[in-house]
Amino acid sequence: MLNQIFSDKKGYLKSLGFTYPSLNSFNMWGKLLFDFFLFLDIISSSMKKIDSILRKYENRRSNIIQILEDIQRLYNYLPEEVLRYIGVRLKIPLSIIYSIATFYSAFSLKPRGKHLITVCMGTACHVRGAATILNEFKRRLNIEPGENTPDMKYTLETVNCLGCCAIGPIVVYDQKYLGEFKLKDIPKVLKEKA
Repeated sequence: MLNQIFSDKKGYLKSLGFTYPSLNSFNMWGKLLFDFFLFLDIISSSMKKIDSILRKYENRRSNIIQILEDIQRLYNYLPEEVLRYIGVRLKIPLSIIYSIATFYSAFSLKPRGKHLITVCMGTACHVRGAATILNEFKRRLNIEPGENTPDMKYTLETVNCLGCCAIGPIVVYDQKYLGEFKLKDIPKVLKEKA
């Protein structure tokens, strides 16, 4: 739908009922109107998805963690505007929602890349080479832990322990645990040719 809108801005505005004379020349005001209505379209479709999530959990405050999980799955993080919206809809103060979102490390208030790479830095993983693995990810992605690649393809994170010490070092790639991880496994994770 967006490709169609972008290819015919004037047609999109006309479909919304705008036929004033300056639309024929599609000047600055036409572009501003287009951008504004496109923004409203995106917001409207986004709110429908959020409303669907809220309905799935029957708009119950007691389901806030599950709601936040679904929202994070949708956006790959918890956008502030969405947290405000669900706060109003569920009658939960934003401060409470933020306290939940910041308490659980699974939630992120910052945008994340499409793929999340987590390197365990617990003692068992550390003595088996986790620091070397982390440094190689940092070198190949050119980012530090807690950062995203500029193309938003990857986010690199560390964790103190994943509780899988017997099969360390552990790297978690998009929620898939990769035990006994070796440097030679990095190209497969990053989908590079070795």
